[in-house]
Amino acid sequence: MTLRIGVAGYGYWGPNLVRNFAATPGIDVVGVADLREAAREKVKATYPAIATFEDPSELMKLPDVDAVVIATPVATHHQLAALALDHGKHVLVEKPIARTSAEAEDLVARAKKADRVLMVDHTFLFTGAVQSIAKIARSGDLGRICYFDSMRVNLGLFQPDVNCLWDLAPHDLSIIDYLVDDEIVDLEVSGYCHVDPKRPDMVFLTLHLANNAVAHFNMSWMSPVKVRRFTIGGTSKMLIWDDLDQDQKIKIYDHGIDFQPEDQRSAIIPEYRIGDIYSPRVSRTEALAGVAGHFAGVIAGKETSKMDGEKGLKVVRILELADERLKTSLASLEKQRKAQTGGV
Repeated sequence: MTLRIGVAGYGYWGPNLVRNFAATPGIDVVGVADLREAAREKVKATYPAIATFEDPSELMKLPDVDAVVIATPVATHHQLAALALDHGKHVLVEKPIARTSAEAEDLVARAKKADRVLMVDHTFLFTGAVQSIAKIARSGDLGRICYFDSMRVNLGLFQPDVNCLWDLAPHDLSIIDYLVDDEIVDLEVSGYCHVDPKRPDMVFLTLHLANNAVAHFNMSWMSPVKVRRFTIGGTSKMLIWDDLDQDQKIKIYDHGIDFQPEDQRSAIIPEYRIGDIYSPRVSRTEALAGVAGHFAGVIAGKETSKMDGEKGLKVVRILELADERLKTSLASLEKQRKAQTGGV
């Protein structure tokens, strides 16, 4: 049975979604909605058989649409996803699932009531790198995971409706949640506003996990170069994922620190272990193709969702708490600056 898909939003990410869904066996993209005429004209030029709509609500009402993919600004996610669910459609929405946890909770409740699939497009979960890292971490090869360290920086893209935290952190939050079964017990955050005084463009976030691990994120729209590096430190081995390295995305280091048993030492003197480095083969399949196939598989009851509404809600709750503390931190920093400069 063919799954008929409608896509709301044909801006930055929409064309990628349409292309991958259209190329997935068993899926037929039947409509695209976008407020801009120029975007609709692009759809018509590339996919003449796909109907276009200015008003997304028209797409939601179509009886021959089984599911809707939402790739519009974050501020519209709740309204459009709620409308689609209320019309009996399955929904895949871009990250983050909504602006607030209250909106996300409402979407989860609507999906449950309508018995529809609600998923969040945490695309990185379907990259060959994250799939490989998950197998390695769950095998115990790294030992007990002690820390995660992520650098996700570039020059722009400045977002019109979210700050750097909401734009970049969902990626790593969803990855860590996928890799380990752990809960966050506390967090620390700081940030800086260089372009827009009300929207941080550099953010540093530290999460403290229940199993005594720590996760640190360095996020920025102000870097002269693009960096996508993710490090996992384990008691046995350490791993670095460089997403921009096309030849060796993952490197595993047989490096670590060993201690003599307490009854055999007179002082805590570590022994540093420097072993081999190896790079496993990583699948190069496009992640969005995996997202499209997984969405269809979950709707058909053949797969269990890796990124359901509950997981999207969990991410938003962390973002919300971090954002509250970030605003407090920025206000305190500004107050200290004014005190030092005499209010100038």
